[in-house]
Amino acid sequence: MGKKYLIVGGVAGGASAAARLRRLGEDDQIIMFEKGPDVSFSNCCLPYHLSGQIKNAEDLVLMTPKKFSGQYNIDARVNNEVLAIDRTNKEVEVKNLASGETYRESYDKLILSPGAKPIVPPIPGIEKANTFTIRNVVDIDRLNQFIKKTNPTRITVIGGGFIGIEVMENLVEAGHEVSLVEALPQVLNQFDYEMVQILHKEIMDHGVELVVGDKVTAFDTNKVILESGKEIVSEVVVMSIGVIPETDLASNAGLELGKTGAIKVDPNFLTNDPDIYAVGDAVEVYNTLTQDSFKLSLAGPALKQARSVADHIHGKTINITGYIGSSVVKVFNYIAAATGLNEKILAHLNIDYDWVKIIPKDKVGIMPDAEELGFKVIFEKPTGRV
Repeated sequence: MGKKYLIVGGVAGGASAAARLRRLGEDDQIIMFEKGPDVSFSNCCLPYHLSGQIKNAEDLVLMTPKKFSGQYNIDARVNNEVLAIDRTNKEVEVKNLASGETYRESYDKLILSPGAKPIVPPIPGIEKANTFTIRNVVDIDRLNQFIKKTNPTRITVIGGGFIGIEVMENLVEAGHEVSLVEALPQVLNQFDYEMVQILHKEIMDHGVELVVGDKVTAFDTNKVILESGKEIVSEVVVMSIGVIPETDLASNAGLELGKTGAIKVDPNFLTNDPDIYAVGDAVEVYNTLTQDSFKLSLAGPALKQARSVADHIHGKTINITGYIGSSVVKVFNYIAAATGLNEKILAHLNIDYDWVKIIPKDKVGIMPDAEELGFKVIFEKPTGRV
């Protein structure tokens, strides 16, 4: 008789853990709970439904419960929310959101992959605005259907991070008038200020009203009001100002949270309970450069964490030493990538540094289609450590 593994949450973390567990143990019982209607979908591709590059919302769904059952013998239960963890008896309390039924399931090992939820601050008048957040297939489909139904004259995206940039671009590609509002002096705060100026120009060259260094202070009917006094007439607002980890389930069960507010885990992603693991957006991870904890909401690391957890459960110790926060984003005709620490972080840490900029070609320079690549390399003084 095999072991019984329960997984809370799907998508990159939970679904990857489930699949890896099955590969490592054919006789184990694996149950995955997802409170939403889709257990596995391409969250990185969600904004591309707005432009029609991904025509049908259903195409964003990667694996259905039926496929998990047929291909992996995994019991994937959608619209089932885990309400509580009984660590003493090694059970979880689950509510079937469709029927209202509440039941319990026991476990040998429990993996938490609850993800994160969008930040929606209590801005005055927000109830008057048609506001949307994007976190799953239901969210993007609801936004897309509303836009098609109302045909707004302008859409405002609040937040210039990865999701905000991708939503903005795809709305423009769909032919909409778009405003992008960022409270910081620049979009994409992972990059240094001067490095994003070409991206600011690219955004504006595509007809976007870009507003930086100004934050939203109020909403009114079809109106976004900024701190500067500027008002943007806009029938639709997409909130994309960040996410916070879903930690209530873990915290209520007495699992330890770290100083970032996310779930604290060891290098094998074990919590302070030896039978409970946690992965993905809900956990804090170790930054090998700052030698401190930070939150990293990216699908790639979540997938690798999930596989490592499955390996550890099956006796393989794979200590992930840390992360440096590598990321890449497309901004119309440009691709921007960053890794490591930028000047803002280095200054905050009081690290003595210098930098050099180089502009090589993307292929041999004599080739007629060779294009320039802009690099900024920051290094520590006097060690030269990049």
